[in-house]
Amino acid sequence: MSTEKQVKGPASYFPSIEEKYGFPIKHWLNLLAAQNRLKHMEMVAWLKSEHRFGHGHANALVAYFRSQNGS
Repeated sequence: MSTEKQVKGPASYFPSIEEKYGFPIKHWLNLLAAQNRLKHMEMVAWLKSEHRFGHGHANALVAYFRSQNGS
């Protein structure tokens, strides 16, 4: 049995986001911080249109960002 804690929720997407889009999660969180005035789905749409994110990856990243920043 593994003693590693399994990552759940939006953070479970982080390894595939980093692999697919070529930057660490901190990079994307910093970009989202600059878009903080946007609503959740507006942030998702921004990642999709400006950075070619898929919907699932964008939504997971925004959900995590907003949960960490009390938005």
